[in-house]
Amino acid sequence: MNLRIRDENRGLPPRPRRRHGLGLLFVVAVVGAGGCAGEDALSTLPDLVDDRPHFSGNSALALVDTQLAFGPRIPGTAGHAAQLEWMREWLEAAADSLEVQEFTHTHSSTGEILALTNLLARFRPETERRILFLAHWDTRPTSDAADTPERRAIPVPGANDGASGTAVLLHVAEILGETAPDVGVDLLLVDGEDFGPTTADMFLGARHFARDIPVPRPVYGVLLDMVGDATPYFPVEGFSASLAPQIAQRVWNVAHALGYAPYFPLQPGQRISDDHIPLNQAGLATVNIIDFDYGPGNAYWHTPEDDLENVRAETLGMVGEVVLELIYMGG
Repeated sequence: MNLRIRDENRGLPPRPRRRHGLGLLFVVAVVGAGGCAGEDALSTLPDLVDDRPHFSGNSALALVDTQLAFGPRIPGTAGHAAQLEWMREWLEAAADSLEVQEFTHTHSSTGEILALTNLLARFRPETERRILFLAHWDTRPTSDAADTPERRAIPVPGANDGASGTAVLLHVAEILGETAPDVGVDLLLVDGEDFGPTTADMFLGARHFARDIPVPRPVYGVLLDMVGDATPYFPVEGFSASLAPQIAQRVWNVAHALGYAPYFPLQPGQRISDDHIPLNQAGLATVNIIDFDYGPGNAYWHTPEDDLENVRAETLGMVGEVVLELIYMGG
């Protein structure tokens, strides 16, 4: 257990889970892809960095609250424009450089032209060895998983699905601006991940970025999506296990070294189409940290219940600690 993690990140709930015989599947997947066996990797956990900065889950939760105050962050709305300006100012103050990637997308069924913006904040942009962390900042236009037609017409607040990953990366940016790492870091906030309703009109910012990944090119990427659940559980997302097994092993081993093994089991979870897919297709090995079990039976996902009351500072703090450990240990 890493005693440097402060009490505010330690109020995590017990997480007994029903997973039998799946750990071996991930070990086989890693070995088959040329990686190392899970049991061997876990017997040699990485050494933790003694003097790195602390990640505050409470600060990240406050950043979730700020985003919710803008209202729905749907492309073309006032809330979307207001959050973009706020994030731009935040990142300009923290990062060594900020690239604003403006682009458009024509909706596949309606013909609507969406004006979209990615923000790429770079720390030590001249450094060859660098890591990419990304999250989407937009929100779903409708609560399509809600239980009535009236509720399905409500835009998703996006506390977990959108704001949680964004909040973690904004707080990371603040920390990196104060304490420069040895490794280069790219923080990418992508737009248009959740517009939909189908995947033909989703992952738009990641697809745009993947078409022209800047140099120096990151050695790997980590996607944060839905990382604020009150009952966290982050198995290795299925595409991450098959497309980027060695990176998954690295990230989950760091979580284990920090004492988060009950929440980051080294076994495969569901295969989830998400922003990491275009990056892997472009040759950038990228894993997805995601808890796709949001509320009882995933009842809060794409519903009006995706609000602040169902997000926890302790979970944000845990994920933020994993991100900082990866950064300050040099990737």
